Amino acid sequence: MEVIVDNLIEKALESAVSYKEYRADLDSLVESVKSGNPDQNDEYLEYRLLNQQRMKRLDKSFKLSESVLAKLKEVESPVIWLVLIENWCGDGAQSLPVLNRMAEASPNISLKIVLRDQHLPLMDQFLTDGGRSIPKLIMLDEITGNIQDTWGPRPTKATAMFNAQKLKFGKITPEFRTELQRWYTKDKGLNVVSDILKILALE
Repeated sequence: MEVIVDNLIEKALESAVSYKEYRADLDSLVESVKSGNPDQNDEYLEYRLLNQQRMKRLDKSFKLSESVLAKLKEVESPVIWLVLIENWCGDGAQSLPVLNRMAEASPNISLKIVLRDQHLPLMDQFLTDGGRSIPKLIMLDEITGNIQDTWGPRPTKATAMFNAQKLKFGKITPEFRTELQRWYTKDKGLNVVSDILKILALE
């Protein structure tokens, strides 16, 4: 089983893109659909438009504190952060820019991104409560390829909200998803930062 996972990760890394490339791909897709290209599936256009706006906002406004920047410089061994995601995913749009900013702050962290639906066998090795929930971050030792840890699909506080909603009502409503996005806006990426620092034993 471990060999299978290793092979799936290796295959994913071969097709992975940078954050800049991921953002450019999203912008290109949105513009293509908006211009009326009949070859593009616009089923998720509304979500992609929202996510494009969210990511633009975070790319522009999100900053790491000096103390967090100092902690990230303590990452001594080279690691790869492999993220499984889709550009229609609201949770991903709120978390990925934060992960990117953290990776940029350390010379030893390399962020790589792949689309979940192109790597379902890999996704199925990292399910959340039996589901293919994204984003899913897989932390890898760049030298050995060993999996160090995982994170996702949501920061801990958002996960608590999500689980409480599901326990109480048995389902996730559109109204709750709107409430969750409001929470992300108010939190400003801080919970993601805290979660990752704890995984890295830097907090």
